[in-house]
Amino acid sequence: MHGHGGAPDRAAQTREAHRVTLIGAVIDFAVGVAKMVAGFMVGSAALVADGIHSFSDILTDLFVVAAMHFGRQEPDSNHPYGHGRIETLATLWLGSVLIFVAGGIAWASIGRLLEGEPIPAPGFWAIGIAVIALLAKEWIFRYTMRVARRVNSRLLEANAWHSRSDALSTVVVLVGLVAAQVGVGWMDALAAIVVGIMVGQVGGRLLWESGRELIDTALPAEERDAMQRAAEEVSGVRSVHDLRARKLGSDILLDLHIVVPPRVTVSEAHEIGNEASRRLREAFPNLHDVTFHIDPEDDAGETEHSLRPGPPLRADVEGVLDQAWHDLPIWHARVDLDLHYLDNQVDVSLYVDALPPGQDLDAAATALRQAASRLDWVGRLRVWLGPGKG
Repeated sequence: MHGHGGAPDRAAQTREAHRVTLIGAVIDFAVGVAKMVAGFMVGSAALVADGIHSFSDILTDLFVVAAMHFGRQEPDSNHPYGHGRIETLATLWLGSVLIFVAGGIAWASIGRLLEGEPIPAPGFWAIGIAVIALLAKEWIFRYTMRVARRVNSRLLEANAWHSRSDALSTVVVLVGLVAAQVGVGWMDALAAIVVGIMVGQVGGRLLWESGRELIDTALPAEERDAMQRAAEEVSGVRSVHDLRARKLGSDILLDLHIVVPPRVTVSEAHEIGNEASRRLREAFPNLHDVTFHIDPEDDAGETEHSLRPGPPLRADVEGVLDQAWHDLPIWHARVDLDLHYLDNQVDVSLYVDALPPGQDLDAAATALRQAASRLDWVGRLRVWLGPGKG
């Protein structure tokens, strides 16, 4: 069974994500301009580097808006699992940009540190700009993170941490500016190098996480165990095995095998699976797609059924049984035939309206068993007297 799910307010979530990202872009622009102007005026490499970091945030903000728009569109014929990988690719790109920016900042600052270029005192007004920038970036980080958790977007969360990296780098810049103000000028270049390292670490983490998602790394074991427990609590579910889950952007795709009582009807078994799927979606709202396979017995760890010989199907079963039982009146009195494939055998249930003269159920079943004794794939054999299955 294969099914899709989606939050009914997905469009509203996307609009909220766009709003917070665009607000962040405006703040990034204002903060970046202030840092760059002040940095060039006072000759602070750290402040200029921090301004470049802020401007890089604008580019990523716009990219995040586009990725959120396209990544949260509904599935279509070309993308039956949805467009969540767009968010993953955007996160990968975001991490790459951060590493590139970090390398440029660190390289330029190392050269300046080695050259020993004198750095004048920046003045308290430059320090004040850095403080204001720090407060602004910390605010947008907290605001973006709240929205990211509410709309369940790893891309938006990554962008929030991008803002936090800018805030943290501004803290380091402040240290360098204060040190330069009191005459320790080389601290400014050292602070810029630390900023580059911090930005590079954030980029590396984003690359690692998005790369793991692209190769379909499983969810943490504790989350998978919780999903299995939720499914096994459903009435009629005997056990769950082969549970597999992976991320697709902000969504989770889940496959699982559900073991049900072996002789229930197909429709009842299917509804048991549907109920398990409902319970899972209630417990894990970010489940976007649940595919369940119904098993009449636990075959966990066994060779895949399609890779080994199988028993005959109904058309062949009826043909072979007709050859074995064609002389038995009970066989010709049948109104229906039930087959259950269990333990690598076929259990047969025969339904009749009336027994042949002089036979009871036990005698009829015994005759059938004796006539089918050479059919090693025949398992349990039963005869039922009544109106049939209906």
